[in-house]
Amino acid sequence: MADNATTPAAQNVPQAASRVNRPLSGRGQEAHAAGSTHIADGVVGKVAGIAAREVTGVYALGGGGARALGAIRDAINATDLTQGVKVEVGETQAAADITIVVEYGAPIQEVAEQVRSRVAGAISHLVGLEVVEVNVDVNDVHIPGDDDNDDDDEKRVR
Repeated sequence: MADNATTPAAQNVPQAASRVNRPLSGRGQEAHAAGSTHIADGVVGKVAGIAAREVTGVYALGGGGARALGAIRDAINATDLTQGVKVEVGETQAAADITIVVEYGAPIQEVAEQVRSRVAGAISHLVGLEVVEVNVDVNDVHIPGDDDNDDDDEKRVR
C-alpha cells in the first residue's frame, strides 16, 4: 500500500472551495482579507456620547427624565454612555442627535458647535463612517448648587 493513498470514501467527497483556503495576494499590511464589518448602532451611540461628554461646558447628556434614570444607573455602576444620544447608522454614513445640559456661564452656541465637531470627528475617525449631520439640542442649563440637597436654612421644627 502506498503512503500517499487515500481511502475510497475520501476520493468521492467533492472538495468545496473553502473561505479560509484562498491564497492571499500579498503579505503584511498590504494583504486584504475578504469579508464585511457591521457596526452596531449602540457602538456609534457610545462613541458619540463619550465624545460629547469630553467637551468643556457640557454638564450632562439627556433630558430630565433620562438624567434621573442615569443617576440611578450611576449609583449602581451601570452608567449608560448612550444617554441623550440617538444615532442612525447606514452602510457608509451616520447621523446623530445629541441632547445636552450646559454649565451656566459657558457660551451655549460655542459648546453646541464643539459638541457637533467633536462627535462628528469621533464617529468619522473611530468608526470610519461619513457623518451627514449632528443635531445638538440644548435641553437645560445647570446652575452650580442646583444639585445640593443640603438644607442650610434653620429648621422650623426642633
